[in-house]
Amino acid sequence: MSRTPVITLLAGLAVAGVLLVMSSIATTPPPSPIAAIKTPAPSPSVTPSVQKVNAVWAGEVDGGAATIAISVKDGVAVAYLCDGQKIEAWLQGTASDGKLVLSGKNATLEGTFGGGKATGQITAGGRKWTFTAPVAQPPGGLYRAAQEVSSATVVCGWIVLPDGRQVGLCSNAQPAPRLDTSTATPLDPRDMR
Repeated sequence: MSRTPVITLLAGLAVAGVLLVMSSIATTPPPSPIAAIKTPAPSPSVTPSVQKVNAVWAGEVDGGAATIAISVKDGVAVAYLCDGQKIEAWLQGTASDGKLVLSGKNATLEGTFGGGKATGQITAGGRKWTFTAPVAQPPGGLYRAAQEVSSATVVCGWIVLPDGRQVGLCSNAQPAPRLDTSTATPLDPRDMR
């Protein structure tokens, strides 16, 4: 066998390789003169960073006709108003910059928070209440559970007050049973979205 075809093949591959490298170099654009100019570093923002609010408040409305709990996680807020007999309202909204703004079915809540308490006004079912609720340390706070009963889902809500008292109702218009706070998990408002 003659070596001429092998040498020609190798020479052709070498030329192809050189052409490929040169082609890729030729198609790479030169650096832009504008990119070479250094831009000054951005100045620090004067806008304060948004703080993620995490808190739970629970207490009685003024006059004691009902209880309220407000749970906030990462600025997402859920409130529950309940008298333990027939009045209840679930509300969702936000907590930021010291303000609470929540709404629900035929219900609204506007308030403020700071200094270990939340204060404001809640309207539900055509009635208005004002409230001042202190921070609720565990197990105090807001709880919610759903259970399938006779082919229907029954949802129960509980407010556990700082003194340990519990107030709650179920969606079947029955008072909520006593909650075992040693095994129950408080409501995470982000789960209500």
